[in-house]
Amino acid sequence: MLPSLLAAASGFTRPALDWHAFAPEVILVVTLVVALAVDLVAGEHNKGLVASVSGIGLLAAMIPLVTLALDDSSRVMFGGAYVVDDFALVLKGLFLVAGYLTILLSTNAIAEGDYHEGEYYLMLISSILGMTIMASSRDLISIFIALEMLSIPAYLLASWRKRSKTGIEGGMKYYLMGVFATAVMLYGMSLIYGGTGSTILTEVGASLGGSFGHTPVAALGIVFTLVGFGFKVSAVPFHNWAPDTYEGAPTPVTAFLSVASKSAGFVAILQLVFIGFGGQSDIIRPLMFILATLTMTVGNVIALRQTNIVRLFAYSSVAQAGFILAPLSVISAGNAGSREQVLSSVVLYLLVYTVVNLGAFAVIITVSRRTQSGEITSWGGLFTYAPALAVCMGVFLFSLGGIPPAAGWFAKVLLFKAVLSAGTTGAYAMGVIMAVNSVISLAYYLGLMRTMFMDDVPDGDVTPVKTPVPLFAAVGLTVVATMVLGIVPGLAADLAKGATFAFLPGR
Repeated sequence: MLPSLLAAASGFTRPALDWHAFAPEVILVVTLVVALAVDLVAGEHNKGLVASVSGIGLLAAMIPLVTLALDDSSRVMFGGAYVVDDFALVLKGLFLVAGYLTILLSTNAIAEGDYHEGEYYLMLISSILGMTIMASSRDLISIFIALEMLSIPAYLLASWRKRSKTGIEGGMKYYLMGVFATAVMLYGMSLIYGGTGSTILTEVGASLGGSFGHTPVAALGIVFTLVGFGFKVSAVPFHNWAPDTYEGAPTPVTAFLSVASKSAGFVAILQLVFIGFGGQSDIIRPLMFILATLTMTVGNVIALRQTNIVRLFAYSSVAQAGFILAPLSVISAGNAGSREQVLSSVVLYLLVYTVVNLGAFAVIITVSRRTQSGEITSWGGLFTYAPALAVCMGVFLFSLGGIPPAAGWFAKVLLFKAVLSAGTTGAYAMGVIMAVNSVISLAYYLGLMRTMFMDDVPDGDVTPVKTPVPLFAAVGLTVVATMVLGIVPGLAADLAKGATFAFLPGR
């Protein structure tokens, strides 16, 4: 009674909360609390319980996603700042799956550091919580809060190896570059808010469609905001942190940053481009064309020179970000069909890339346990003593290179189709750039294949590799998904096509 009287006296209206829509986030919060309690009471020999609790919590959070999808209705809270639509449900599912696979990679692969293992899983779940919030954020403020929720634990995870110089260097680069990018992004958001008077993306989109959208201040705000998220997806020239951070961090953290964290950045970009800045395609197209071209080309060319497997995949991840940005370089404000095609192609590529890259890192972790080296030469003759792992890695490399029947071929075809369907000179130019970069990427993907299947074992030791059960499960799940989605591409295509925004300016 007293809270109600106080609220009435102050004129404050309690916002209506849809607990069903919030269920995935609530379950993640409960998982955090339970995992923390287990970590506090469990003995040294029972620390694996924290990983089990975390994995069960992620699986449990997927249940309300299914019930919300079956409900088939969009849910809006906080005046449009938080929306649970089909787009949000698909991407939340992606983050939860990526988080669960990361836990499988981590169970037997975390190097000893200055933190207890339980803290590792707490930070991982915290970052995933920020990602799920990002998927539903439709407001500049909530997007920023979600970004910080997912980034701050990621900074700590990247610096997990405190006694390693490469770990400290990579973590510091990630943190300092992240702070700088956040400052640039906030400045851009402040310009947008100052001109539109709102932080709700639908209202921002409507305001930018008016006279303010034609001012230099609006253009500057849009560019600065998108540039801030360009860092998160490691787009060139904001990619310098990625190779050192990926090499210095524990390999499961590298896998997590290369897929889930990167996907969260793309989720924010998609929301801004399609909802907030949708009417400003004349500003977005040239910016994305430059970013996509530089990111693809620089990532692929530098990857050719790498001798370390993790750094090779770091630059491969940079190049893949360029491919994902490419369809946004032809986005058109007045063509609804083209916009839907661009959105579905990007979402599909994110889904496939997440599965494939996590699978590749699962193999990297397994092989590194045997070779105790990250050098590509140490992979020589892998097929001789670990034929199953070599074949699985070959499947993942084929997928990343866009070679059938692995899933990547269909995802890449849809990217090309989305770009070329625009029918403009810029679209054809981007198509040529994508084709050239696809060929360049095959050089280092197939080069690793040659090392695994044709080179001799460096030390002559052909003792079979022992794969722990969690790593075996991660490799098995991802390779099966890669092949199934490549042979029956309609499964992922239908899911990506259904991942649409419920509310757009003018709809």
